[in-house]
Amino acid sequence: MPRITVKKIPVLEVYPFENSISAHCCLKLLNFTSNALANQEKYLPDLSENIDIIVSKVKAGASYDEIFHSLMQDQTCNTIPISHNIVSQLLHRFKDDWKSALGIFKWVESHNTYMPLSDSYETMLDILGKMKQTEKMMSLIEQMNNRHLVTIGCIAKVMRRLCGAGKWEDAVTIFDDLHRFGLIKNTESMNLLLDTLCKENRVEQARKIFLELKSCIPPSAYTFNIFVHGWCKVNRVDEAHWSIQEMKGYGYNPSVITYSTVIESYCRHSKFDKAYELLDVMQAQNCPPNVVTFTTIMCYLTKNEEFDEALQIPKMMKLFGCKPDTLFYNALIHTLAKSGRIQEAVDVFEDEMPSFGILPNTSTFNSMIAMFCHHGLDQEALNVLKELQSSQLYRPDIQSFSPLLKMCFKKGKTDVLLGNLLDEMINKHHLSFDLSTYTLLIHGLCRANKCDWAYGFFKEMIDKDITPKYYTCSLLLDEIKQNNNYVAADHIEEPQTARPHERCPLPHRQALEASWRKIVSSLTGTIPDISVKLESKTAEKKIKEYGGSVA
Repeated sequence: MPRITVKKIPVLEVYPFENSISAHCCLKLLNFTSNALANQEKYLPDLSENIDIIVSKVKAGASYDEIFHSLMQDQTCNTIPISHNIVSQLLHRFKDDWKSALGIFKWVESHNTYMPLSDSYETMLDILGKMKQTEKMMSLIEQMNNRHLVTIGCIAKVMRRLCGAGKWEDAVTIFDDLHRFGLIKNTESMNLLLDTLCKENRVEQARKIFLELKSCIPPSAYTFNIFVHGWCKVNRVDEAHWSIQEMKGYGYNPSVITYSTVIESYCRHSKFDKAYELLDVMQAQNCPPNVVTFTTIMCYLTKNEEFDEALQIPKMMKLFGCKPDTLFYNALIHTLAKSGRIQEAVDVFEDEMPSFGILPNTSTFNSMIAMFCHHGLDQEALNVLKELQSSQLYRPDIQSFSPLLKMCFKKGKTDVLLGNLLDEMINKHHLSFDLSTYTLLIHGLCRANKCDWAYGFFKEMIDKDITPKYYTCSLLLDEIKQNNNYVAADHIEEPQTARPHERCPLPHRQALEASWRKIVSSLTGTIPDISVKLESKTAEKKIKEYGGSVA
């Protein structure tokens, strides 16, 4: 484990302004900057039009350097006044396409009249980290450090993505180097590290680090809540209860968050009796459950298909004097939908929520769309989508369209309706497709005998470095074989040495990966860096079927 060094410091360090005049000047500067940014947006000719122009210049499958140079040489793009809003929307548009996002970001950085804000850098760091581009992510944060732009939020994202990529030791090293970024090791930064480790199931490592640091950095109540959540996440509830006792030893009382975390763990394992017992304990300790607690219980009861009991939760919540919120109503609509109570769900959405002044959000609309699609009510689902699209407060996301796409494939509406939905997703709402969306489209189009269309999406996801699932490729290859349409079959290249599989580093696994990469290269003309997660027998069968060999 990396060695952690730290000086003893108080829970919170505050560096006050030297005098009231400098404080006033700083506040004035902040106000001026905010107003300037607002005015800059106000006088843009057409924000969405400018974004569309930039997006149209980004070639799918191009490297980030190619995209950067293409934008630099484009006279139209270089006349567009860059603003924070434009940058933010472009990064959101390409959040699942790191090459395009990085190419655009480098182009934005090159502008003499615009400097990206810290949160834009954070977003770019997150995109690179999510796509496992850790070297480029670390290079970017070093670049930020040279400009004194690194914030604790940036560090949090970097540590989270390093842990997610299995590099938890590197995350600890980042924490140990906080001083190099002009940041301090205190309770807040320690909690960020512990939380990152616990969320990636590294609770024991987090515990060891805490034992090293606790004499120098005092823990907070949140520190112990992190451990309660971490132990529950790895199904060690006894240790979670021990952390609650340790929390009390430091003079902190367990909060509703603490107890709700344990309740969630009980519900996840269908131990609802224990969850109800803990509700009584909370009430006895003058720590009444909140709406999140009850929402959690109802969701898990619904997951277990115990609908009648789930629908008793609103009554129980009322007895505890707890008022519902939007998330609770979203869960209630989902429960009613799953139990087949369609009209009751509609009544909640159209009547009950407005009567209590509870505003819906995108997820509320998504729940209604999913319900109507599940029960074959196509037009009702499309009407809800239309209502969502016309809203001034919300906008559709990928989950808004997924049930509708499934409905198209289920009912064979793969021409006009499917085309219109995809056009709205891509061109109207600029939604970025993720692995699950590409998988849904490729599978559906293959089964609808639209192999060429499916192959187009397959190439698009490969260009974005999104690794297709084994079954997705297998299904597409089956369709190609049946249609005698072997794409780029003459361009199969020799595979590079297969990367050992993290969970199963066996020579046989490596041979399967090498052969599978060879098959994928026959479709794309390239050899993507693919880590295959598949059953050995299934893999062998498919590999041999398409001319591969298993050493």
